[in-house]
Amino acid sequence: MAKSPEPKTDDTPPDFERSLKDLEDIVTRMEKGDLSLEDSLREFERGIALTRACQEALQAAEQRVQILTEENGRTEPRPFSDGGSED
Repeated sequence: MAKSPEPKTDDTPPDFERSLKDLEDIVTRMEKGDLSLEDSLREFERGIALTRACQEALQAAEQRVQILTEENGRTEPRPFSDGGSED
């Protein structure tokens, strides 16, 4: 029998995109209204944990961007280029 992959340890941050997808799946299941009260509470608790993890990941990314921006001598935010063709 094949062994399933090891779950991530608590010190390993979850993948942001995976956490966001899991959160979307929870919302979908809860919106259907087919879950028992106990299952709904379990899903809600998991959703809260995923939301916090996503918020922490976004805050960490924002801090990294700010540090990198300051290291390059730019402390003022500037808009993103849309990457479109220049005229």
